[in-house]
Amino acid sequence: MLQQQATNAFIEKYEAQPSLIVRAPGRVNLIGEHTDYNDGFVLPMAIDRAVWLALRPRSDREVHVHSLDYEETAVFRLDHLFKESDHWIEYLKGVAWALQAGHYPLQGWEGVMAGDVPKGAGLSSSAALELAAARAFIAVIGQLWDATHIARLCQRAENEWVGVNCGIMDQMISAAGREGHALLIDCRTLETKAVPLPEGTAVVILDTTTRRGLVDSAYNERREQCEQAARFFGVPYLRDVSITDFLANEEQLEPLIRQRARHVITENIRVLSAVSAMQNGDASMLGTLMKSSHLSLRDDFEVSNHELNAMVELAQTQPGCYGARMTGAGFGGCAVALVEASTAETFRQTITDLYQQVTGLTPAVYVCQASEGASVIGEQ
Repeated sequence: MLQQQATNAFIEKYEAQPSLIVRAPGRVNLIGEHTDYNDGFVLPMAIDRAVWLALRPRSDREVHVHSLDYEETAVFRLDHLFKESDHWIEYLKGVAWALQAGHYPLQGWEGVMAGDVPKGAGLSSSAALELAAARAFIAVIGQLWDATHIARLCQRAENEWVGVNCGIMDQMISAAGREGHALLIDCRTLETKAVPLPEGTAVVILDTTTRRGLVDSAYNERREQCEQAARFFGVPYLRDVSITDFLANEEQLEPLIRQRARHVITENIRVLSAVSAMQNGDASMLGTLMKSSHLSLRDDFEVSNHELNAMVELAQTQPGCYGARMTGAGFGGCAVALVEASTAETFRQTITDLYQQVTGLTPAVYVCQASEGASVIGEQ
């Protein structure tokens, strides 16, 4: 168990018990892709894969972090923050910078970190790292946890320090997730609503083991295309375009911009429909919406790839699968499937074998649970 690994490593390194243990989860987005930076709606859930930190305060203003994953220790000073490289420690430095810019009186700490959120898979390993760091900083200074405010500051860290122009979804779900629930997030107001998973269902993450880089031009290109469509309609964001307005004017858009706008506008509708389906316990409808979402991402937004398409198609042919779709920014990474809980283990084994036969790649397929957001787990 990662909590125990981090704790044991802390004891070995510092010859003392940690005074704090914090964790922050990765996430899988059930539906609502590339809608967040269009001020739209998303429906992610925090998963039972996370970044853990065992730590204790320091009397100076230095932060010492030993990563079990990278088998190295990094150090930075809160009074002398500057970006040096693309090293993993930059995520923690960026969070410190954003929190201090937000007038939090930070103090130093030292700790051991371990995580099991796959990197580059579209499960928000970076947000988990940011929120674990933020939870540690806030706990050390004894201030109250304001999930929405901290999520905004961590998004700022990723945008302005790390240099990834992400929306708010990843940080928000890692900060505010609810056990057993997905979280409807209005990316304009940051209002949230916990939505229960349909009874008797399981969520399965299907990692294609193909990877993409988020700082790629393709991601920023999609954002610019969405902004171009919004300008055409005379609104700040595509969130503000109704399907009626779109259908009445779509022929005036150049074909590529039309496709991008159609995805975002219809995806927002799918998210709100998915919430209704989940509130009604209608797993079949939720699965149908997930299937439609994948087709839209594949054909209109063009952010899928061969392996993701193969994984989704294989999943949807299996008994007990209500629906599947790519999840995350795309161009690689993971798909997500909603299946009957009683078939989940058989589904996992079958998909692993079939995907390997079709692509020659070995996937990582696992059933996940909806977990709580960033938390202080223990204080010694």
